[in-house]
Amino acid sequence: MKLHNISFGNIKRRKGKMLFLVLGLVIGISTIVTLLSITQSMTKNIEARLNQFGANIIMVPKTENLSLNYGGIDVGGVSYEIQEFEQTKLADIKTIKNHKNLSIIAPKVLGPVQVLDKNVLLMGVVFEQELSLKTWWHKSGGAFPEKEDEVILGSQVATLFGFKIGDTIDLSGMPFKVSTILNPTGASEDDAIIASLNAAQKLLGKQGKISMVEISAFCQGCPISEMTLQIAEKFPNAKVTAMKQAVMAKMQSIDMFKSFSLGVSIIVILIGSLLVLVTMMGSVNERTREIGIFRAIGFRRGHVMQIILLEALLLGVIGGILGFGIGNLIAWGIIPVVIKDGVFAGINLNLGLVSILMAVALSLLASLYPAFKASNLDPSEALRAL
Repeated sequence: MKLHNISFGNIKRRKGKMLFLVLGLVIGISTIVTLLSITQSMTKNIEARLNQFGANIIMVPKTENLSLNYGGIDVGGVSYEIQEFEQTKLADIKTIKNHKNLSIIAPKVLGPVQVLDKNVLLMGVVFEQELSLKTWWHKSGGAFPEKEDEVILGSQVATLFGFKIGDTIDLSGMPFKVSTILNPTGASEDDAIIASLNAAQKLLGKQGKISMVEISAFCQGCPISEMTLQIAEKFPNAKVTAMKQAVMAKMQSIDMFKSFSLGVSIIVILIGSLLVLVTMMGSVNERTREIGIFRAIGFRRGHVMQIILLEALLLGVIGGILGFGIGNLIAWGIIPVVIKDGVFAGINLNLGLVSILMAVALSLLASLYPAFKASNLDPSEALRAL
């Protein structure tokens, strides 16, 4: 009789005990898979949302002068002509080594325009990219611009001049329609008029020119500092700055979820190991007579160990497969509850392979001591139990 046939036969005879052991593995593996699947889905969701919290890389023309502005207060100084970027060169940003980590590239052109004999900051943007980057922009009514002759007014500009949505305003001799007015943001856009990039370039006489670029770049483990150097190499006349605080906050948010999942997973693994150990010890104690007969008819210690470990191997594979399937099913059902508008990240086949290997390793390690004890059982003592 072959050893694996003995192992299979024992599993069939002791279905209740083996089912209890498999159940312990399924609970442990499914809990781990559920936590990891939820963490993976939350990570993707957090990345998608944090990427829209604003730029974490700023590219501006290099200058030898220091800023004389702090907290919105300008103390004056000598104004120098600043060399602006060529718009056609922006495509070079996407040729850096880590270009896949770039999510949003938002160019801007800046300059003053005349509104009722007052100078006002005009900001030209690509609305699709800018609105994706500035998720805190909320309109007080109307709609965001869809045409080049439509503009957005900052809250302070609208208050100062008394403009309302739908009004037509004159910007340095050119008419524009107020598409919407932004709610106060506490940032520079409160004091600006925001137009499409092409319209602003024409109005300012800066066709093909870019004043600055805001870049949103984030992913797990992205080398932000290295990316700034890569961009600086492409633009030697630019000052490229990484907002490291924003990146660190994003990293810490995701790491907290992973640390929590890791801690719970370790506890579950320990509980699962104890459950397997107790179950296998009980199985060995119940099979004292059977093991004694095996030893009496010539089975070596290694043979007895192989029989028990083969059982543990088979049960580990079954427990791993069932645990992986149930864990994904639970995660799929829980994620919409845990994360608002959250979507299940999908079945991770690599995690499935790891789950099966983990279940097998867990089952084998917990069965080593019972197998060793069974293999060292004295045949004469076992037979006296008959």
